[in-house]
Amino acid sequence: MEPRLTWYQAVADCEARGEPYVLITVLGVTGSVPREPASKMVVTGEHSYDTIGGGHLEYQICQQARERLARRDYTSELAHFPLGARLGQCCGGSVSVLLEARPGCEQELVIFGAGHVARALVAILAELPWRVTWVDSRAGQFPAQVPDNVRVHHTDDPVADAPALCSGKQVLILTHNHQLDFDLCRTLLSAGGCAGIGLIGSDTKAERFRQRLDHRGFPAQQINTIRCPVGRTDVPGKRPMEVAVSIIAELLSLTSTSGQPASRRGLPWNELRGLIQKDHTGEPQE
Repeated sequence: MEPRLTWYQAVADCEARGEPYVLITVLGVTGSVPREPASKMVVTGEHSYDTIGGGHLEYQICQQARERLARRDYTSELAHFPLGARLGQCCGGSVSVLLEARPGCEQELVIFGAGHVARALVAILAELPWRVTWVDSRAGQFPAQVPDNVRVHHTDDPVADAPALCSGKQVLILTHNHQLDFDLCRTLLSAGGCAGIGLIGSDTKAERFRQRLDHRGFPAQQINTIRCPVGRTDVPGKRPMEVAVSIIAELLSLTSTSGQPASRRGLPWNELRGLIQKDHTGEPQE
């Protein structure tokens, strides 16, 4: 059984792996409460770490945090909870908490194939804010150590696993087998839902795949969503690291966001002022 993480260990772990999380902090209390101010816990989509006191209060706050993660709401929120009959706690006090949602990695990528180019890619991705799922049927192809933001998925049937793994994500198909490459392309086009598909290969391979997919009844518009040869044409070189740099450059150009940040970020002043003005009764002062 793995040891339970403290809240600060959980923050470090989530940041390293790029997993979204909510940091919950008790800011203020009145009366009898299970935990004092500065108590913290971390909530992810599936787990929670540390505690702010347990009971229905903690359960409700965890549910609130997971709802934020589910709708990708990575803002901060102040919440006030009287510990009465509604929460099923008999402490009789009240708790004010701050929920700070963190998005983790901004992009998600699935790589099929663990050959030379894929290993070079993973070395670069270790330094970028991406969450990576690395797929291959050959367990021996994966290095002994992988970066924290990379999850190895060893499977004897990559094609069957592909739709669930790739929904909503960027995909790179870099396997050692042309037929496997084709089956992955066919399956992912049929399933739909990928953010994008890049396929390693030559112009000849790209044309051959287009013809085969056309014969299978896929429309040209859908076939043309596959980027093959994958990578930027203005980045020269055929060494694995050069090809990897070309692919990364293309991915970054496809996924970059040019919008300016909102003029107001974090909690608005009226919420902060309302919290500061709360007196010992837990009610805002006039």
